[in-house]
Amino acid sequence: MSTVMIVDDNPTARETLVAILEGEGYDLQLAKDGLQALEMLKQLQPDLILLDIMMPGMDGFEVCRRIRATPQLAEVPIILLTALDDRDSLLRGIESGADDFLSKPADRRELVARVRTITRLNRYRTLTEQRENIRLMAERVVAAQEEERQRISRELHDDLGQALTTHLIALRNLQQDLSFPTETLFERLQSLYDQSYEIFGKIRDIARDLRPAVLDTLGLKVALQTYCTEFTRRTHLPVIFESENSLPEFPDMYNITLYRALQEALTNVIKHAQASQVWVELSMEDDRVTLTVQDNGMGLDEKKPGSNGIGLAGLRERITIAGGRLTVSSTPRRGTILSAQFPLPRDERAGETK
Repeated sequence: MSTVMIVDDNPTARETLVAILEGEGYDLQLAKDGLQALEMLKQLQPDLILLDIMMPGMDGFEVCRRIRATPQLAEVPIILLTALDDRDSLLRGIESGADDFLSKPADRRELVARVRTITRLNRYRTLTEQRENIRLMAERVVAAQEEERQRISRELHDDLGQALTTHLIALRNLQQDLSFPTETLFERLQSLYDQSYEIFGKIRDIARDLRPAVLDTLGLKVALQTYCTEFTRRTHLPVIFESENSLPEFPDMYNITLYRALQEALTNVIKHAQASQVWVELSMEDDRVTLTVQDNGMGLDEKKPGSNGIGLAGLRERITIAGGRLTVSSTPRRGTILSAQFPLPRDERAGETK
């Protein structure tokens, strides 16, 4: 349903416009003057504004200019309603940013036709922009997947491949000469065992990165806590994890996305934040699950290339695709707060907690 805002100081004029448009399926929002309209527009994103010119205090030209100066409203179509028909008034309307004009009193058929045409065009433009955003998002997701495959391929070939080749050569040499003293033979077998155990560990790490088994067996809470503990062990950066005692079952898409969000957030902290402490919290509030990662580091600059790993844009897109929302608050030298939030599905809201 398209939203149409009507701005007119004359109650009769407002009622007339409402009478003409109320049966056309629009959400009609009314403002009695320019100041009220601007205040309402702080919380409203209409598809069209019908704006009277002759109003006390602030005329329609000034209201139109202020709307056009507001970035989130700059593209909203505006039709000026005027009893003026002189050339100078029309030029002022164009200069203030109006898209069209209608004479007062408005002709019913003309008004309905103009409003219908503009709202349809506006919906089409919005749909086109959304489709383009989805296309670009899909391209970046595919690129990220390909980069991940390349990383795994390099690890398998350069790391595990070389280790296994060395391992096989050592086994063949041992097989060809079994005349070693017992002590030497034992040392070589022990070395091969150590190499085998190291290769096993690398394979386990790759498998864990692809899909953490603890996520499937013990759930999101334990998986996040385990990762924080392991991260602290590897990096010596203290990570404090907190979570509510009872959490409902989350969709698998939420689980893996929140897990990856934690991985990326902590990776960025250790690479760029120069922090001495990190706090991670998993919480439920108002039928939403929220993962918050906060550090006391130097903050970040989203516009600076390479300042935040693969970039917050990629992480935000991944969370958006999964149906969530990412917010980031950062202050130089005072750290960063990253929050990933997902609405709990209705069937899960009524389910039992565990």
